[in-house]
Amino acid sequence: MKTSSEEIIKLSNDRIILAGLLILVLGFFTWRSDLGVAKPLLVSSLRMVIQLFLIGLILVYIFSINHPLLVLLISLIMLLVAGREVSARQKYSIKGLWSYGIGTCSMFVSSFAVSLFGLLAIIRAENWWDPRYAIPVLGMLLGNTMTAVALSIDRFTANVWNDREIIEARLIIGETSRVAIKDIVRDSLRSGLMPVINSMAIAGIVSLPGMMTGQILAGNSPNDAVRYQIVIWLLIAVGCGFGSMIAVKMVSNKLFDDRERLRIDKISLKKP
Repeated sequence: MKTSSEEIIKLSNDRIILAGLLILVLGFFTWRSDLGVAKPLLVSSLRMVIQLFLIGLILVYIFSINHPLLVLLISLIMLLVAGREVSARQKYSIKGLWSYGIGTCSMFVSSFAVSLFGLLAIIRAENWWDPRYAIPVLGMLLGNTMTAVALSIDRFTANVWNDREIIEARLIIGETSRVAIKDIVRDSLRSGLMPVINSMAIAGIVSLPGMMTGQILAGNSPNDAVRYQIVIWLLIAVGCGFGSMIAVKMVSNKLFDDRERLRIDKISLKKP
C-alpha cells in the first residue's frame, strides 16, 4: 500500500552536504595514503551532484511536456555520453573514430532494443515513450551495459596486444582468426558479464537494488517494487550480454583483414 506524500522524508541541502563531508574525509585519507585517487574521487563526486541536480530539473520539464521527441533527444544524449565513457576507459583503443563508434553502436543496438521490448511487451504503459518509464529504464540499461561493454573491450584489446605473437603463430599454422582468439573472446565476455551476474546473485540477500530501494523510499508497495526490479535486472542482463558480444565482435572484425591477418597496427596505447 502506498503511503501519503507527507510520510516521505525529504532531504534538505544541509543533509546532502553532511553526506558530502564523508567524501571529504575519505578523500583526505586516500591523499594521506598516497593512493592517487583523492582528486578523481572528489571530482567525480562533485560531477555526480551537479549532473543529478541538472537531470532532475530537465526531467521535471520533460515530464510536464510529455512529448516523444524530448524523450528521444535525452535518450540520444545519454547514448552519446555513454559512448564517450566507454572510449575513455580503454587502455588499448582502436585507432580512429571506431574507438568511439564501437561502444556507441553496440549499446545502441542492445540497450535501445531491449528497452523498447521491455516498454512495449512487459511494462505496457499507455504510451511506450512515457518519460516516467522510458528514461529510467533506458538509463539503467545504458549504465550497466556501458560498464559491461567497456570491460569487455578493454580486456579484449589488452589480451590481443599482449598475446599478439601467440595469435600470429596460430594463424601461421592455419588456424582461422576466430579459432585463434576464441579463448580471448571468452575471457573478455566473462569479464564484462561477471559484474551483472554477481549483482543478480546477491540481489535481495546482501543488497537491495537501486530501483527497488527508490520505489520503497517513495512509498510504493515492496511487492510492486520487487516485480519491477526483477524485470529490470533481467533486461539489464540481456542488454549487457548482447552489448558485450556485439562490441567484441566489432573490435575483432577491425583487428583482422579479409586475409585473416592480425592488424595490430590498428591498436593504439593511450597515454596514462
